[in-house]
Amino acid sequence: MHPPSRQDYISISLAGQGGGSYNNSTQWRRQSCWRKWKQLSRLQRSLILILLFICGIASYPAVTEHLRGHSDGVQDSNSVLMPIIPYMLPEPVKQAQPPLPEQTSQRKLSNKRRPPVLQNRLQKQANASDTVIEDKAADSKKEEEEGDISWRGAVINTDQATEGTRDGDNMENSPVNQTGKLPNKSEARLLEAVQEAFLHSWKGYKDFAWGHDELRPLSKSYSEWFGLGLTLIDALDTMWILGLKKEFEEAKSWVATELTFNKSVDVNLFESTIRILGGLLSTYHLTGDILFLDKAKDIGSRLMPAFNTPSKIPYSDVNIGKGTAHPPRWTSDSTVAEVTSIQLEFRELSRLTQEPHYQAAVAEVMKQVHKLDGKLDGLVPMFINTNNGQFTHQGIYTLGARADSYYEYLLKQWIQGGKTENQLLEDYLQAIEGVKKNLLQKSSPNGLTFVGEIAHGQFSPKMDHLVCFLPGTLALGAHNGLPADHMDLAKQLMETCYQMYIQMETGLSPEIVHFNMHQGSTRDIDVKLADRHNLLRPETVESLFYLYRFTKDHKYQDWGWEILQNFNKYTKVSSGGYTSINNVRDPDYPSPRDKMESFFLGETLKYMYLLFSDDPNLISLDQYVFNTEAHPLPIWPSTHRLTDTGIQM
Repeated sequence: MHPPSRQDYISISLAGQGGGSYNNSTQWRRQSCWRKWKQLSRLQRSLILILLFICGIASYPAVTEHLRGHSDGVQDSNSVLMPIIPYMLPEPVKQAQPPLPEQTSQRKLSNKRRPPVLQNRLQKQANASDTVIEDKAADSKKEEEEGDISWRGAVINTDQATEGTRDGDNMENSPVNQTGKLPNKSEARLLEAVQEAFLHSWKGYKDFAWGHDELRPLSKSYSEWFGLGLTLIDALDTMWILGLKKEFEEAKSWVATELTFNKSVDVNLFESTIRILGGLLSTYHLTGDILFLDKAKDIGSRLMPAFNTPSKIPYSDVNIGKGTAHPPRWTSDSTVAEVTSIQLEFRELSRLTQEPHYQAAVAEVMKQVHKLDGKLDGLVPMFINTNNGQFTHQGIYTLGARADSYYEYLLKQWIQGGKTENQLLEDYLQAIEGVKKNLLQKSSPNGLTFVGEIAHGQFSPKMDHLVCFLPGTLALGAHNGLPADHMDLAKQLMETCYQMYIQMETGLSPEIVHFNMHQGSTRDIDVKLADRHNLLRPETVESLFYLYRFTKDHKYQDWGWEILQNFNKYTKVSSGGYTSINNVRDPDYPSPRDKMESFFLGETLKYMYLLFSDDPNLISLDQYVFNTEAHPLPIWPSTHRLTDTGIQM
């Protein structure tokens, strides 16, 4: 730093070459700085130090602002690295945006709907993570004042502020930006709100990921899983149900001219079946367009090599171009949920094509799983070996990942086939009794009913968000004549799944929660750092749809409305699309992951639309059964009967 230019306060004369005057010679420059410093008087040194201190204080805000600007893209070790968002978020429209969620350790929770007892208790509760959240909130507020990027619970803006302003202006009068419970608006306006969310998602996909598998909305790019236009195919029947005919025709044109399965690419049997085969079959039934049936036949036939195993339990991966299949590189096991959740689609393909080998292949899987040892009161382990057909990694029983849709498809196959396959019904009823006996518990202090896990004889109060499919499945069974207490349990679990949302600061559920069971607990739900992400999953909205369709209790619509509001508030990206987030406990910066899963369009928004509709004939549950990717397939007419090898007239 150069010395001050003014000489009023300090005069420094240093003896040296050139009669004591300032000399810029090489010899002068080589003189020791320390020697110069020692030649100063104590008063001179003190004054220089004071001046340096004052200059440092004055420059501190600029330096910290500069440094903070370079750290926007840095995440902690528990987060996924994200690209820097290059523009500042606009100030949210004050008349349209709801207030920021408040922290439990500072003030009462925001005025969201919850039972009075839970509401009062939650106002007094705290969590060890709250301190961290408060610190982040304070940092975020400071950044806002200094002009740095901050979420503020607003739409994530990836473009110029002018575009963000236009987006906010367009949404000002939309119900998705109103506060409180379900607004006093018409059914048509609520359905329009879901259409708006879909169109915003579709805009991002069309602009930045057209024909590719998944949108990366923040980076305005895409990612490939199979390279088969996964999001587009998953969304076909959603567009039809939502009445978005223009968008549907654009997507149909791509399917007709661009979609080909004749490529050497490995695909996952389960994911391809439920998303692609299921999506094409559903769209064929809704539209009657043979194009979609032809494409369904093509992909269905290319997936069949997966069943060429010693045990007839299919491999997890298929190369649809080469006609070869293999297990994952690290194991010869397949996931139980995956091999037992492809039946609805292949059975329907057999019915439509009158080719029985599709039905025969998936029926053999169910027959073997039915008779296997290793179950716990009807509950199945998570893995099965493709060589010997036996369960592996026994001792862990869950209704979460790797086992969940096995139970769902027991009931739905029985419904699809006209309630004639008693073996499927028996397995389902036994499994539900096994859940009640082994996995069902209540939390403390508020007694929320939840479904935990068993690991080698030890109960764990861990519950995946995926388990929130169960209330809807139980309700569907009760609607089809199964015991009335299934509906009672469905309502209790539905309340729990809703609390998994409303007890989070963003109002969005984490991927996994742990329930407190010991006396003296101050809150029912804890969330580990690694489990705080939200992937825009559909299971809770799915169950809300079933519960509302069967009970007509409007509280389920209220709850769905809150979830839609919070999706818009914390995951919507201004340039198009919605993003999964890393931290549902931090409303100021929930840490976007830059990925929109195809199931957000295929399932979450579809179920949201059906939840807000009061028309029981909009995909009647007496005529259709939804696959596990929310693609409706018809319940077979009574003129069809099932045999061991397929469908006969």
